Amino acid sequence: MNLPLWIWLATIGGFVLILALDFFLVARNPREPSFKECLGWVVFYVGLAVAFGVGLLLLSGPAHGTEFFAGWITEYSLSVDNLFVFLLIMSRFQVPKKYRQKVLLVGIVLALVMRGAFIAAGAEAVTRFDWLFYLFGAFLVYTAWKLIGHEEEEAEFSENIALRTVRRVLPTTETYQGARLTVRHMGRRMVTPMLIVMVAIGTTDLLFALDSIPAIFGLTKEPYLVFTANAFALMGLRQLFFLIGGLLDRLVYLSKGLSVVLAFIGVKLILEALHHDGVSWAPEIPILVSLGVIIGTLAITTVLSLMKSARDAKKAEVVEPETADR
Repeated sequence: MNLPLWIWLATIGGFVLILALDFFLVARNPREPSFKECLGWVVFYVGLAVAFGVGLLLLSGPAHGTEFFAGWITEYSLSVDNLFVFLLIMSRFQVPKKYRQKVLLVGIVLALVMRGAFIAAGAEAVTRFDWLFYLFGAFLVYTAWKLIGHEEEEAEFSENIALRTVRRVLPTTETYQGARLTVRHMGRRMVTPMLIVMVAIGTTDLLFALDSIPAIFGLTKEPYLVFTANAFALMGLRQLFFLIGGLLDRLVYLSKGLSVVLAFIGVKLILEALHHDGVSWAPEIPILVSLGVIIGTLAITTVLSLMKSARDAKKAEVVEPETADR
């Protein structure tokens, strides 16, 4: 895709405008949004992504349009899994519910900026060093293996090095000061826990990019598609957090489904790298096959998760009356 500079600027400007509107609405009325409000925003952002993908199909051809949809669905699914960690962070720092929207939005903006730099560096690297596809593929397969072997247990949030550095270097107040990031206390400028939480959200999401960026480069090599797929996946994350917060515990097989997706993309990367290096038996996997595997795996995972949650709920209802009778 040899895109002129104005298309990049127009795309980035559009994302900035939408995020600015989102930030204005949150800052004007900090509160915990209703289910109906979150559903409307999620439908709006999903509709934008679908319209963008359809536009690519019509203007740039089926190959690029399909690559965008495959990348966006993969990134969006990984974002849903990451929401559980965001929930842990919110609980760990006891963020007041009415300020959680602002924390998420600022953290997402930080993550989008950092991912943009990551994508630019990655795009430049993969054009110069073909062997990186072997590395990306092996890393995704390793990540998938870790997810499959992950035991179901209560997770705890552990602070990364960037967050520990901020807490050690900057003087921090003991309590929240509304939505303020800094305050002056006894003549000394101090940061509030609100800033610490935003750093936690932003840097944690950047760590998630170690999985998601190689995954989407396994579906498309176009920097424009990589960036837009990531941007659309992140933009509705705030509303999605509140919309499915109670549903996360029911998606018990989501990590397993994502492990299958990551393993498939990792193998795809390695096979295509071998194919380009002249290995005759190594096939190129069509993007339509990739899209089908991704959608099919996630659909089956979701259905099986909800079925298991429903069975567990029924068992709990049966056990409780028996316990009460005794």
